[in-house]
Amino acid sequence: MKKMYFIVNLVAGKAEISEYLGQAIAEFNDADYEVTVHITKNSMDAIIAASYACENNFDMIVCAGGDGTLSQCIQGIMRSGIQIPVGYIPAGSTNDFARSLGIPRLPMDAVRWITEGTPTPCDIGKFNDSYFSYIVAFGAFTNVTYETSQQIKNILGHSAYILSGLMQLTSIRSKHMRIEYNDTVLEDEFIFGMVTNSSSVAGLLSMNDFLLDDGTFEVTLIKKPSNIMHLHQIVSSLLNISEEIDKEYIKFFRTDKITFTSLNNEPITWTRDGEYGGNSSVNTVTCMRRAIPFFVKDRTKIGYDDGPKI
Repeated sequence: MKKMYFIVNLVAGKAEISEYLGQAIAEFNDADYEVTVHITKNSMDAIIAASYACENNFDMIVCAGGDGTLSQCIQGIMRSGIQIPVGYIPAGSTNDFARSLGIPRLPMDAVRWITEGTPTPCDIGKFNDSYFSYIVAFGAFTNVTYETSQQIKNILGHSAYILSGLMQLTSIRSKHMRIEYNDTVLEDEFIFGMVTNSSSVAGLLSMNDFLLDDGTFEVTLIKKPSNIMHLHQIVSSLLNISEEIDKEYIKFFRTDKITFTSLNNEPITWTRDGEYGGNSSVNTVTCMRRAIPFFVKDRTKIGYDDGPKI
């Protein structure tokens, strides 16, 4: 019998995971797993719990919670230096990384995704001295994800993020930055930037032609628009309302390492997997290729590098 460490955030999303907890444990038992359950107590508790599982010979970790809870588990795993398989039961407001993995939204369907799935390595991001599953971002609206209260998220779902973001349209500020990747150096005024490994962001923006294990991340940068009409064009472009990306203001590329440097003596504030990611004048993002295996049931529905395409 394999040993499973089951990390559960009971307040994530609309707290629906609590209704299925007993049923999920029974299903795991039937699949020949010995389950140890850990209920998270605070925002950092999942980091400690995941480290404990890695260091005490558990065969796998299952995380039930939102993107933030999963990100905390990843912190603990990566810091331990032990590659342990992870199953994910999405229970948050947006669950972007779960979308990329193709994990079903209903809790018991996600449980079966784990019991019937196969551990498949995925890329993990390193952001300065921390780690992330699918996104780090700075600039416009990025504070919305971690400043919106859990109570409002539970009531409105990811619509809470949209409403909070709309309230900030008139207060967007640009950052004068130098951005270095591969052999390229950019210097400009930017209102937003993100490094992602996901098929969607905040349940809205769609990223096409991405792979979860190719050793590169997708980078999207938005330059400061000259007026509010240009800002509207940018937003429309990102939401796929227009036919193509606005290349005058939006820059998109892929890289395995990128450094952002503030040039106006102000530290840059970041969000990491929907949580506050700190602030610093110099920030480096690195792709850690195939660093953590996630349980995947159907690889044909998601982005994986299976070798040369014909």
